[in-house]
Amino acid sequence: MDQTPKANRIHIGFFGRCNAGKSTLINMLTGQSVALVSAVAGTTTDPVSKAMEILPLGPVVITDTAGVDDTSELGALRIAKTRELLPKMNMAVYVVRTDTPIDDTDREWLALLKEQKIATLLVVNEIRGFGADAYIGASRLEVAEVPYIGADLSTKEQRRDILDMLGKMKPADEETRTLLEGLIEPKDVIVLVCPIDSAAPKGRLILPQVQMIREILDYRGMSFVVQTEELAALLDTLKEPPKMVITDSQAFEAVAEIVPDSIPMTSFSILMARFKGKLKELVQGAKTIKNLHPGSRVLISEGCTHHRQCDDIGTVKIPRWLKKAGYEGLELEWTSGGGFPADVSPYDVVIHCGACMLPRREVLRRIDVAVQDGVPIVNYGVLIASLHGILDRALSPFKDELV
Repeated sequence: MDQTPKANRIHIGFFGRCNAGKSTLINMLTGQSVALVSAVAGTTTDPVSKAMEILPLGPVVITDTAGVDDTSELGALRIAKTRELLPKMNMAVYVVRTDTPIDDTDREWLALLKEQKIATLLVVNEIRGFGADAYIGASRLEVAEVPYIGADLSTKEQRRDILDMLGKMKPADEETRTLLEGLIEPKDVIVLVCPIDSAAPKGRLILPQVQMIREILDYRGMSFVVQTEELAALLDTLKEPPKMVITDSQAFEAVAEIVPDSIPMTSFSILMARFKGKLKELVQGAKTIKNLHPGSRVLISEGCTHHRQCDDIGTVKIPRWLKKAGYEGLELEWTSGGGFPADVSPYDVVIHCGACMLPRREVLRRIDVAVQDGVPIVNYGVLIASLHGILDRALSPFKDELV
């Protein structure tokens, strides 16, 4: 459970005003001193996250945030940082105190959570002399549609009750499918082509490759993992053709020359796009690449932050492939990690990574931002297959889904 990637976990944000009890609640639920607790308002500055498991939800990431009414010197920046987290949260816990009336700030943030369709639990921090039932009964909350529970956060007596309530809630944009859903059956043979080059992490595979191996095992299938140079030899040794070949997008061209047309072939990145949600929109985005011309603005965005190598895919290979395909004079810009513009209308196209490190909710949000601004968006795998003239073949396993 501790090794489950953050992108595959349900994200739960803890929100509320300064000193509402967010950090105390997180420490109570985790059984650890994850968040700094102090009577001084504004103790929590930057978001602090902790992985744990809440059944029946499974692996989750809980995130403590700064007070939504922070009036310190950097308060506005902290609140803005907290707002940025909202689209990434599948669930929320909003904390209030029984000795402090609900105000417009609370109402605003509860409305924001509702607007973002984030399943929310209201935890009423019972301060001595002010019971939660009386607090609710006095209609001081005015948020009857939000499930709530009163708890004395100075003790751990109601820890299980709160966890049980969280466990019964339905997360927003929860991943409901698997990477290979509908594509594999028990005893199927899947070949994974994993190039080990200068950009590959030393001593390990990248996350999508590891996830694919695990999923094949979960389906009781059989996986063969090779580099591009050994692919032909492997295919020659198999008595029967494999059910599918899945390759790193960067090796598309070489792998397509080796794998017969009769064997379905796709990429880790395309499967990740299907897994995260909107493959059809990304495929449509690839078709608009032909409209690029000198001076077109292109945003290349990656969901993680990593040390860039000399042959980095986002900053080196994709620009090189675009140029080779005849797209000269493009104005390229890059973002990475949590950075993604709220407005992408100045761009002619957005090229996004496979998003293996981002939760599905955040991927859907980024796609929606582009769609709402009328800007085509495509991911690395779909783009690379298109630039190499093999997009139709790379999409063949999903042709019924893309109708």
